[in-house]
Amino acid sequence: MEKFVKLTSTAVPLKVENVDTDQIIPARFLKVTNKIGFGENLFRDWRYNPNNEPVASFVLNDDTYSGQILVVGDNFGCGSSREHAAWALTDYGFKVVVSSYFADIFKGNALNNGLLPLQVSPEFLQKLFNAIDENPNTTFTVDLESQTISIDGSGQQSEFDIDPFKKVCMLNGYDDIDFLISKKDAIETFEKQRQTEINF
Repeated sequence: MEKFVKLTSTAVPLKVENVDTDQIIPARFLKVTNKIGFGENLFRDWRYNPNNEPVASFVLNDDTYSGQILVVGDNFGCGSSREHAAWALTDYGFKVVVSSYFADIFKGNALNNGLLPLQVSPEFLQKLFNAIDENPNTTFTVDLESQTISIDGSGQQSEFDIDPFKKVCMLNGYDDIDFLISKKDAIETFEKQRQTEINF
């Protein structure tokens, strides 16, 4: 995974609640096991009509909005446990998804794939939507080390929580195996000490 320390970007607003994983990536696109190409079908049934023509009113088809941050309504990622939902979001180019609530399994899948699920209060979420509505070129800064998201130029900021282990992994670009490898010296030292104690 890529390291994630700090990101400053504009944002794409998706003002929809209860977005489930089948809406994020429909089941008919889950026939492959690698992560490449899933972004093409992100929100496929919302982005395109039955004739495969772009739906002009859908936010990802609106050139007004762009960026590596997706701001969404409450209860994002509910439904089935498919990891492909996180694959589709990252393959499309998103690095952060902001909501007032995430389904637990989606949150875990996102963190395991280098996508930061950033949970804020409903009140601050509305401030993010308002800032984008007022100026789609507004930038937001996500600082993982300080665990804050800021609306640049406004002085408005919110803290967010993240599992300490997953924070270390994201800051260093580790998956679970990379993390264990990073602790190799400590593990070997522990094992030698343990063996000495057993022999004694």
